[in-house]
Amino acid sequence: MSIGGVLQKLGRLVAFDTQNPPRELTAASPVFAWLAETLGPGFSIEVTDHGQGRVSMLALRGQPRLLFNVHLDTVPVVAGSRFPALELTRDGERLYGRGACDIKGAAACLLQVAASGSAPMALLFTTDEEGASGCCVKEFVGAGRHLPFEQVIVAEPTGCKAILEHRGYLSVKGEFSGIPGHSSDPRALSDNALHKASVWVAEAVRMTHALEAQGRRSCFNVGELHGGIKSNVIADTARLHWSARLAPGDSNEEYLDTMLGLAQGGAADWHVPFSGPPLPEGGRDTSAAQAFVEARQIETGPAVDFWTEASLFAQAGLPAIVLGPGNIAQAHALDEWVSVGELGCALGTYTKLVTDHA
Repeated sequence: MSIGGVLQKLGRLVAFDTQNPPRELTAASPVFAWLAETLGPGFSIEVTDHGQGRVSMLALRGQPRLLFNVHLDTVPVVAGSRFPALELTRDGERLYGRGACDIKGAAACLLQVAASGSAPMALLFTTDEEGASGCCVKEFVGAGRHLPFEQVIVAEPTGCKAILEHRGYLSVKGEFSGIPGHSSDPRALSDNALHKASVWVAEAVRMTHALEAQGRRSCFNVGELHGGIKSNVIADTARLHWSARLAPGDSNEEYLDTMLGLAQGGAADWHVPFSGPPLPEGGRDTSAAQAFVEARQIETGPAVDFWTEASLFAQAGLPAIVLGPGNIAQAHALDEWVSVGELGCALGTYTKLVTDHA
């Protein structure tokens, strides 16, 4: 199958501005009309706007048992790149452009597969993966739309190898409260909100080392800590934002309970902006997905440290694998790129999967 059609489609996809943030997509955004036109009349199209730039598009032809998931949103364009971010540029075997690797290259391959045959096919396009939202997929599985399918392939960059395990992603914000006053007051030691937050951070780091000694690396990281107004005033508020990436088989909920129970310095108000479980999460396995790839003789790769929405499908009971062209090292890069060879590999793999699973 010719790669020319893939490159043409990838060029069109890269030209659509789908940066997230600023999350300016709606159901009326031109990319969805183009996708529907490109897929043609053989597909039934359903576009759902969840608001705040979160749009999903389900395209169905026939009664497929295999579902492909592709997010259309990209990380923001960064100043200083060598090549135009919203224009596909070829330099030897490399194809540059925002989203070329993550993951419009995979989308172009799947569109080419759809155009080159008439086998049953299901494509779920979403626009909120880069914003750590997961709304589109959560709404999809929450409504039971995943139930007709036996397997989902999430087309993130894996070097065209099937990935069955990856880390989760947990994002947590907390606010500690203190009693303001003059720093000469002895009570400053215990009433300062920043002191309370610091005690919690110290305990969290201690716990992280203890877990690592057990072989459980959590990737715990405090990314932000803010509070107070000046050095001679007891801080009345301290806000922090931390994250963790738990290993396959761990539980975000159990880990969160453990970490939030460490507030010896004083209770905090906690908020979880996002919790994406590991693949698989605690209590689940990958046996069904493993059987799928073995039956089709797809090369598998080791567990990866990045998170994907495959875990949201798996959490709902749909066996999931991650499989797409490109390398995660090129995703989110200043000059993002994917190789022509990787696209060719993905095109062949996706074509075989669609044909064999028809």
